[in-house]
Amino acid sequence: MTRFLMGYKFALDEMNTKINILKDEFNYMHDYNPIEHVKSRLKSPESIMKKVMKKGCDLSLHSIKENIRDIAGIRITVSFISDIYKLSEMLASQKDINVIDCKDYIEHPKPNGYQSYHMILEIPIFMSDREENVYVEIQIRTIAMDFWASLEHKIYYKYNKKVPSRLVHELKEAATTASALDKKMERLNKEIMVLKENDIVNNDEFLFQFNEESFKLPLTLIENLSKQAQGQKK
Repeated sequence: MTRFLMGYKFALDEMNTKINILKDEFNYMHDYNPIEHVKSRLKSPESIMKKVMKKGCDLSLHSIKENIRDIAGIRITVSFISDIYKLSEMLASQKDINVIDCKDYIEHPKPNGYQSYHMILEIPIFMSDREENVYVEIQIRTIAMDFWASLEHKIYYKYNKKVPSRLVHELKEAATTASALDKKMERLNKEIMVLKENDIVNNDEFLFQFNEESFKLPLTLIENLSKQAQGQKK
């Protein structure tokens, strides 16, 4: 089991390196970093066994690997909804990453209001004696989605998953409010980007006009040059 989990530890290290590279590249190319936080976790043997018993799958390592695909998990918190899809596309385009499954809980939220974008990725891990393909679950969500999910989890843990119906309804309303906030911030960000682009264009036009006026020759000099040219022709 220790050697089995070691492969998932290496997979997390590999994916964290890839995410950091993408973050730095995006910041360099666009002068903007969409990633707010990155958190990774590895399921404990006890947690794995609980899920195996719940699913009723075999106790072999091969069965565990194929049926429990979230042993290694990474949660990425981004600024805006559009960043979620940009980042998921950037990860999926990596040549050594194989996308196994995607679940869009943003377009189709869970009944309790949960929103996030889940990806199951398969990446190769190179060890001293073998190459192994390992599954990693990626969850990408906005700050508002992460805030709601974290508090919802704490509330359910406090009530031992027996939350009163009144609180369940209020949690659903809070999820709707968080979603509305995300959409509003997305719209504001797009408007700011448009204004920024227009300012750049206007400044470029002003500089061009200024430079054009600065390099115009005086009319008397043009007339003198014209007369000299005509005299040379004669």
